[in-house]
Amino acid sequence: MKTTPVTVADLGASVLSVPPLARDAQGVPSKAENRRQVDWLRSGGVTTYLYGGNANLYNFGVMDFGRLLDMLEEIAPADGWMIPSIGADFGKAADQAAILRDRAFPTAMVLPLSFPATPTGLASGFAKLADIGGRPLIAYIKNDGFMQASDVARLFRDGAITALKYAVVRPEPKNDPYLADILDAVGSGERIVSGIGERPAIDHMEMGLAAFTSGSVCVAPHLSTAILKAGREGRFAEARALRESFLPLEDLRDAHSPIRVLHEAVRLAGICEAGPIGDFLTNLDGAEQLEAIGKAARELRARSEAAAAPRLSASA
Repeated sequence: MKTTPVTVADLGASVLSVPPLARDAQGVPSKAENRRQVDWLRSGGVTTYLYGGNANLYNFGVMDFGRLLDMLEEIAPADGWMIPSIGADFGKAADQAAILRDRAFPTAMVLPLSFPATPTGLASGFAKLADIGGRPLIAYIKNDGFMQASDVARLFRDGAITALKYAVVRPEPKNDPYLADILDAVGSGERIVSGIGERPAIDHMEMGLAAFTSGSVCVAPHLSTAILKAGREGRFAEARALRESFLPLEDLRDAHSPIRVLHEAVRLAGICEAGPIGDFLTNLDGAEQLEAIGKAARELRARSEAAAAPRLSASA
């Protein structure tokens, strides 16, 4: 498992997958099923695994956090970068950061808290959390004005954050004054990743962002990796053509909950048994919804496997 400090190269080396957390019937994280998910991702060239919202870590207890970290260490490939998440509230995040202080994870992402919080208070809190954890963190911005651009730049300069996941939804991703202000304040996008999956990722990479996070990569790692490679090489038309395969599942995620749909998609595509979704959420159980999710997920997985076939044949 990667334990060295986070570099610019690390951020662009892989799609940052955001997997669901597979649990057994009692709700305990399953080492075997989460390993199946990671192994599938690794087969498609994905080496970065960010456990956050799709894993429902918003509702994960502090007392079980150490055992979760143990599991992530055990299922990580030798070249894998595991990123746990902490928070969202400051007290929980501080307790989790203290646990991380004695562990080898090079960073953790702070889940976003919209209330009660202020932009200046969040910046101050991030600095404190980095001190408590003894390492720079990853900031996650989901809302316009979450934190002032100047404070984001200062946190980078002070070493409190090592990366930023930017996930403010816009009708036109390139028409985003807040992101433009952040890029201007920080000086570049080399430590900023697009945080809303494949749909806006190509526009964001054209704006200079380093890479992108994805939930649907858990179904189609080979295709998502191909999008990242094409985007980083400036082949944006090719990247957009590849992205079309993701839209049916992404449309369902937008319609019925990104977290809940992905949790069922990996199961219905035969990737892993995800089990119960965790506290304060419920698994989707509508027959029509599940039928549509299963169809989209299986078709997306099949296209990913087809995209992998030439590469596998060439290496045989």
